[in-house]
Amino acid sequence: MTRMQQFQAVIDGWKRKDVDFVLSQMTDDVVWHYAAAIAPAAKGKDAARAFIDQFGKNIGEVRWRIFHHAEVGDRLFVEGVDEYDTKDGIVIAAPYAGVIEFRGDKISGWRDYVDRGVIEAQKAGGGWSDQVRELVGRPAQ
Repeated sequence: MTRMQQFQAVIDGWKRKDVDFVLSQMTDDVVWHYAAAIAPAAKGKDAARAFIDQFGKNIGEVRWRIFHHAEVGDRLFVEGVDEYDTKDGIVIAAPYAGVIEFRGDKISGWRDYVDRGVIEAQKAGGGWSDQVRELVGRPAQ
């Protein structure tokens, strides 16, 4: 199984809101920078669960897509969009890049690079900017 196939299984689990499956794909000592350079990392499965539970309670349908990826050894580099509906009915589209590190068959490190300003502007009713529409309108893999 490729690293991308492993990560796609995590994405599929996230879309199903299967928190236990998502966590089962991480090492016990995972370090997850879900908003690298913006927020502190979730360190360990308990912190990862806390983030997922907090984030997940405010989202409905998830349409997370990957546009491109590259694998180098135990690292997976992805470019994608985290697109989802909020419980308030707002459609959020956050283009991002990520680096996922594996130890064995589990994710041990995960860094997502995303512009929170784009997300907050959409949540405030600003809609999708032209550049967001262009970025997220591409076909996924």
